[in-house]
Amino acid sequence: MSTYRFDALLAPRRIAVVGAGDRPGSVGRAIIDGLRAGGFSGEIVPVHPREASVDGLACVSRIADLPTPPDLVMIATPPWAVPDIVEEAGRAGAAAAVVLSAHLGHGEAAPLGAARASARRHGLRLIGPDSVGLSVPAHHLNATLLARPPAPGDLALISQSGTVASAIAEWAGRRGVGFSAVMTLGRSADVDVADCLDHFAEDYRTRAIILSLHHVADARKFLSAARAAARAKPVVVLRTGRHDGLDHAPKTHTGALARPGAVYEAAFRRAGILTVDGLDAMFSAVETLGRQRPFPGQRLMIVSNGRGIGALAADGLADRGGALCAPSDETLAALEPVRHGGQANPLDLGIDAVPRDFARALEPLLADRGSDALLAIHVPTARAGARDVAKAVTDTVAMGRAAGRRKPVFAVSIGEDEEIRAIYGRAKIPLFATDADAVDGFLHLVRYREAQDDLMRTPDSLPRDFSPDVATARAVVEQALAEGRSWLDPNAVAALLAAYRIESVPSTLAPDPDGAAAAAWPLIAAGSTVALKLVSPDVVHKSEVGGVRLGLTSEADVREAAAAMIARVRVMRPDARIAGFAVQPTVRRAQARELIAGLAEDPVFGPVVVFGRGGTAVEVIDDRALALPPLDLALAGELIGRTRVARRLVAYRDVPAADTDAIALTLVKLAQLAADLPAVRELDINPLLADADGVVALDARVRVEVETGPDRRRGNWHPRFAIRPYPAEWERRMMAGDRRILVRPVRPEDEDMFRAFFEQVDPEDVRLRFFAPVRDFSHVFLARLTQLDYSRAIAFVATEEGADESRRMLGAVRLHANANHDTGEFAILVRSDIKGTGLGIALMRMMIDWAGAEGIACVEGDVLSENKAMRAVCQHLGFEEHPAPDEPGLIKVRLRVGEISGS
Repeated sequence: MSTYRFDALLAPRRIAVVGAGDRPGSVGRAIIDGLRAGGFSGEIVPVHPREASVDGLACVSRIADLPTPPDLVMIATPPWAVPDIVEEAGRAGAAAAVVLSAHLGHGEAAPLGAARASARRHGLRLIGPDSVGLSVPAHHLNATLLARPPAPGDLALISQSGTVASAIAEWAGRRGVGFSAVMTLGRSADVDVADCLDHFAEDYRTRAIILSLHHVADARKFLSAARAAARAKPVVVLRTGRHDGLDHAPKTHTGALARPGAVYEAAFRRAGILTVDGLDAMFSAVETLGRQRPFPGQRLMIVSNGRGIGALAADGLADRGGALCAPSDETLAALEPVRHGGQANPLDLGIDAVPRDFARALEPLLADRGSDALLAIHVPTARAGARDVAKAVTDTVAMGRAAGRRKPVFAVSIGEDEEIRAIYGRAKIPLFATDADAVDGFLHLVRYREAQDDLMRTPDSLPRDFSPDVATARAVVEQALAEGRSWLDPNAVAALLAAYRIESVPSTLAPDPDGAAAAAWPLIAAGSTVALKLVSPDVVHKSEVGGVRLGLTSEADVREAAAAMIARVRVMRPDARIAGFAVQPTVRRAQARELIAGLAEDPVFGPVVVFGRGGTAVEVIDDRALALPPLDLALAGELIGRTRVARRLVAYRDVPAADTDAIALTLVKLAQLAADLPAVRELDINPLLADADGVVALDARVRVEVETGPDRRRGNWHPRFAIRPYPAEWERRMMAGDRRILVRPVRPEDEDMFRAFFEQVDPEDVRLRFFAPVRDFSHVFLARLTQLDYSRAIAFVATEEGADESRRMLGAVRLHANANHDTGEFAILVRSDIKGTGLGIALMRMMIDWAGAEGIACVEGDVLSENKAMRAVCQHLGFEEHPAPDEPGLIKVRLRVGEISGS
């Protein structure tokens, strides 16, 4: 349901508290006390079968006895009573309920399942169970069990854990940091983190979002909402249970490397969410985001009254990957009267510095263009108390802001107290207790900006000749499944990799030692040594049973090695079935790096791409990085760069650099394989050899499994993908006049084509599309048009086949679904010289078809009343017209999907 009825949930006028007795200290009574403490001005009605009044409030025995339905119902009763209360609230017409009760069990037959079913039946939004309530300070709503009502502010706190939310709210209360809302979701029977992200991403009172979560139930919904929210404002997440283990024994190296905590980290990274690993780091994030907006740049200038404390901050910054700035010569000259020693950054004012010295240092530094932010660190001394320095810093910053110098400033005051916090708080300067906390706070905003840049980055185009043989690959997998095999044999693995143009070592499958010797002879005769590998569906890691021999030089050696393998397996794994032996030429690439690449299956986020350092000790070394598919070359390159082995891929001494482009392309191919073949559950290439000549798969394992779960796909995409891949099935060919047209979904690499298109479109047509002249088609502007989350938006671009690159794009249509996925807003622009060819109507029809396939019931858009051509197209297709309220000159057009007309 997403944000359905959130207006009543977050701004109720009438609240019923079920289970509110007159006994002080009870949960229901605590909710009433909290509402009163928060200044709630609406109606509060206790509901209790045996009380006439509660703390002076008239009580009713049942929700049904209320003369007017409540907007919000707070439930604090024994767990067995919750389903009936939710049913009663739904029948009465309540909009939402918060279940504070715990221990509602699991499954649809438990009280939790019954309560959820009743809520859905009546369209009632449900928070909890195990919630500690919600607070919206701007509406004086404090329906929580928090120790104190949260103060008003612009941070939204969304937490699955009531205790973590309570800790953050209590810390913020002591620091004067406020919230636009605090929502504790508990076990999320209905309202979940994704719903809240969708709401607060568009909430004008919210500047940043703080998340605390333990698990994600619906990965697609969460990632779609998280990506949209992170594009709009900073989102910081603290996940509890980061070191929870796998709930199953992994069967491959890639499966063992894809631990749940690492997969969650990869998902957060893909969404553009900042992660913190504890409450200390979260407090730093709250302090920073509560007072400082994100800013461009990453160069920090440190000022302190002592060399040691400044050096500690600089060391911490370097350890975390931050960067110090280099002040200009002009700035250094201005600092000369207060600088101790010859070091420019950190700037040491000396232990004898007085408050005026901080002001004299900050004045030129605020104006210096060589830094992006300042950190002022003060250790109290007999010559400079914390209060006087705080006043000097904040007054100087205030004067700088008045003069238009709004450079971010962070502060550390060792031994801070309430008065010092208040001084910095009024100045909107983040204050930290230690240099490490301050560096963390600074880097939170730097990392947010970097994540935004990554989200907006245009990927390189894939090689035009990469076209996998999906039919052959699918046939290989289907044959194995038809034969009841869960592991592909070496020949099938080689065929699968070849279908995706991943080079592997030729292999011959032999049934016994004599067959292995015979298969080895042609290789030996050609001058190669032989690699012999055991083939068994029951032995995943061959080296554990001595199932790999390299460098064999004769048939006798091969026969003897094969017999020894059989004998060893009979002792170590007597239950293992031996299918035979794989005979390969020994590959010798002296300067190659051993890597691992493959696919793993996560129970929450589905397929995961794994990359890292390979070899038999891969799990011990644990040098790996994960990413959710689909991938492009930019994402694959970033995945490689997050590993330690990436440092060995560059040139060193007499070893040339490995072909990282080939490695990245291999990862993209694996991601595409995962998209095309849902039955592939695990794929392990170990080692993948990489050198200056490219990559080759030396050994690979592939596990397949029949899809038995519910098919959650929309359209023709992978049922377990967390991120919707490019919808290639929506590519169409058509004619527009005498032009042959390809209409396809927009891809991120289309940015240059869009730029060339806008340069050719009549400026008047651009004005009619965007309702204002647009002169700057920047990267950020174009990235928002071309980088789409296909789960909630689509754009179709029409290109002329065979046309010059600069004239190829003819037009585009876009549809963006709302958070509830029931209504979509469209926009369209066709090149000026193409009008009258029918392309506009064809694009609109294709957009409407998409809406129908996605279950979007209504398509609407805004059209300038003077745009008669667009209005004619909409009327032709059956759109209704209505004047836009409060916007003269604008027409709202709306179509119920399925009611399209015209021919």
